[in-house]
Amino acid sequence: MPLSPRLRYRIERWRTKVNGWFHPEREPPRPRICPNCGSLAGVGTSHCPQCGANLNFSLAAASKSVSRFLPQTSPATYFIVALCGLLYALSYVLTVRTGGGAPSGGIFDIGGIAGPVLARLGASLPLPYNLAEPWRFVTAVFLHGSLLHIGFNLWVLMDIGPVIEELYGSARYFFVFMLTGAIGYVVSATAGQFSVGASGGLLGLIGLLLAVTTRRSSGSMLVLRKQLIWWLVYIGVLGFVFHGTDNWAHGGGLVSGFALGKLLSDRRPVGPSETRRAEAMGWIAGIAVAASFAMMLVSYFHGQS
Repeated sequence: MPLSPRLRYRIERWRTKVNGWFHPEREPPRPRICPNCGSLAGVGTSHCPQCGANLNFSLAAASKSVSRFLPQTSPATYFIVALCGLLYALSYVLTVRTGGGAPSGGIFDIGGIAGPVLARLGASLPLPYNLAEPWRFVTAVFLHGSLLHIGFNLWVLMDIGPVIEELYGSARYFFVFMLTGAIGYVVSATAGQFSVGASGGLLGLIGLLLAVTTRRSSGSMLVLRKQLIWWLVYIGVLGFVFHGTDNWAHGGGLVSGFALGKLLSDRRPVGPSETRRAEAMGWIAGIAVAASFAMMLVSYFHGQS
């Protein structure tokens, strides 16, 4: 009995589908976009004809792959906020489990984290200890001692961070934040301080903005400069009024941020060479963060054995 047209159509579709499992058709090659300069590269080429960047293994290509997992706006700022929040939650859980914590009763003690917990998670210690465990210069940037501490720091970061990230680009912004934060803890450790918090990096960003205002003489820059100077005065006064404020880390971050502001162009990278340098700066900072937390984890679990 002959098959109906409808049944023959279904059988043919099924045969074509099964045949495709064993003999898949390859899509024709397409031109590629260079992740470094944005130029159109030829079919089958591995290097950009305009800037010479490797289309498969360059820092720009790696950055483009990583950016798919981050927010499209202010990704570095949100990454810092998320990591600080994650570590605060972890340190608070560990504090509760160990039965420790800061003395309760004042607003500054709400959500306090135990000193031994912070020390094991990578707080900055006096210089001899930090030199033996150098990851502390980096990990301390993301740790905080109380709910008010992290709340104030992240509020300031979300206020000024996206503006600076838009001005300098995410890679250079993250590099400046991490470098000034680490330099702040070098100064703090030299002064013999036990310290945690992102305030050194935040003062580094303020120092960066202050350098920008000294380079430009428009009316808006003069107003911003006065606001920054008054803000620094307030921070300095509060640093001497409230016990436990690490003025050494603040000063180290501020001075290093101002110096970087004098060295870096206050705009996004222009051209392939500047883009490559910016990508390299971002990757150096990212690898330093990843390596520091990896070493902290090794030290943490080694101390439990």
